[in-house]
Amino acid sequence: MCGIIGYVGKSNNVGEILIEGLKRLEYRGYDSAGVAIVRDGSLVWEKTAGKIHLLEEKLKGVDISGNVGIAHTRWATHGEPNRQNAHPHFDCSGTIALIHNGIIENYQTLKKSLSAENHEFVTETDTEVLVHLIEKYHAKHSLEDAVQKALKLVEGTYGILVISSKEPGKIVGARNGSPVVVGIGEDEYFIASDVAAILKHTRQVIYLEDQQ
Repeated sequence: MCGIIGYVGKSNNVGEILIEGLKRLEYRGYDSAGVAIVRDGSLVWEKTAGKIHLLEEKLKGVDISGNVGIAHTRWATHGEPNRQNAHPHFDCSGTIALIHNGIIENYQTLKKSLSAENHEFVTETDTEVLVHLIEKYHAKHSLEDAVQKALKLVEGTYGILVISSKEPGKIVGARNGSPVVVGIGEDEYFIASDVAAILKHTRQVIYLEDQQ
């Protein structure tokens, strides 16, 4: 089972918060890890095959400050457990980042349609289809609306977090058959696949229902 965590709020140490959250999810097992942060109007990201300490090594010397970000640990289902297939995944323009637990059952049909519209895919995953589908709608709609429109076309299970450098103060999350919990702090919010990732920061939590 993969692990997801996101943060938006007053702290400028989002990178540290995300890495710490991933470590609290290590017990779930994983074969790769990654992080994406919105800073100065763009996405700063890194990902790697292997354990979280390898991700930390790659992030040495990288400015991972900011107050919005998402992070993920993955068990490979579609595609090899390598850096390319690790989450987060990105749209063509590099403005949207997405992490996902679950399986998109109709991804091949969606991928064929999006490829015909000149979307370029760089991974072997089912998840990458979803971020390109959101990109399609985000061109004319808010991130929330784009995610909603995209998910109406999806068959399968998902717990997702999405960020966009075009809307830097926001994380959009959704679930269907894969757990997502929101933690409420003081002028800050946490969102994760497991409450264990956020209990250090808050005990006030809301569990999303399917289709939320």
